[in-house]
Parts: sequence; structure tokens; C-alpha cells
Amino acid sequence: MIDILFSIFASLVLLSALAVVLNRNAVNSAMFMIVSLVATAGLFILLEAYFLAILQILVYAGAVMVLFLFIIMLLDVDKGENFNFKTRKLSLCATILGVLLLLALILNSFSSNNLPSVELFLIEDSSFIDPGAFDNKAKAFGQLLFTKYMLPFQVIGFLLLVAMIGVIVISKKPKF
Repeated sequence: MIDILFSIFASLVLLSALAVVLNRNAVNSAMFMIVSLVATAGLFILLEAYFLAILQILVYAGAVMVLFLFIIMLLDVDKGENFNFKTRKLSLCATILGVLLLLALILNSFSSNNLPSVELFLIEDSSFIDPGAFDNKAKAFGQLLFTKYMLPFQVIGFLLLVAMIGVIVISKKPKF
């Protein structure tokens, strides 16, 4: 049953993420992004990470995407001029760069250095295992988030800020 649910949630994440990228309407793309975030929360539930699933729905699918939808609708992005992005040199360069980065990521992910080993190790003495290492309480998440993962947390916040500023800059109409 878990395998079927995983397949459903994973395919829903992939299909909705693809719809975000391929959709021309900004509001519909944001709605597909909400579907993708909720399906990701479903994957967290399958991993028994209930706290992360609730945070995923409340923070990302709730607050952040409502903010993005508010900015998109407030700035009226869809009623702007229809630009033909395919003929611009900048968009061509960005497309080529994106494809090259995707290929580098795929090749790096499946290189022999990054694949897990299939060797099994016998654990004779379990006294060296820290019982707090597998704690799934909110305090443990907060401790890790604000100590070990502080830099990625700050980078994600900065990327969200840049994305909001990008929406504003893209939606501004040039005044000639």
C-alpha cells in the first residue's frame, strides 16, 4: 500500500512540477506549484515526518504561495504584452545553460562516487549509537535547523526574496 501511495505522490509531484514550468499562465503555474508542495507533504507523511509535512503545507503551500499569488494578481502579470521569448538571445542562452546544468546534475548524481555501497556491516556493539540522532521531535528539528543547517536555511530565505523581487521586475511594463 505504501508503494502505491509513494508512486501516486511522486508522480503527482513530477507532473505538477512539469506543469509549473510549461504553463504560460502565471496563476495556473502557482496553483500547480501548490499541488506539488502538497504532494511533497504527502511524501513526508509516508516517511513518518509529520512535523515536516505540516510545515510544508502551512508555510510553503499556505503562506508563501498565497503571497506569490497575491503578487502575481496584484501586478497583473498576465495582461502584459506577450513577449516572444524564443527569439531572444538571452532566453536561448538561459535555456542552453539550464540544459547543461541539468545534464551535469544527472551525470554527477549517477557517477560511481555518489552511488551508495551495497555492502552490509554487522553492528556488534550498539552502545555507540546516539539515541538522540533519530529523534523526530520539533526541538530536534529546530536544533539542527539553526545550527548545522543555518546557511542553507538562510540561502532559501534569500532565494524566496529574490523570486519575489523577480516577479515584480518582470511584471513592470516599460514606460516609453
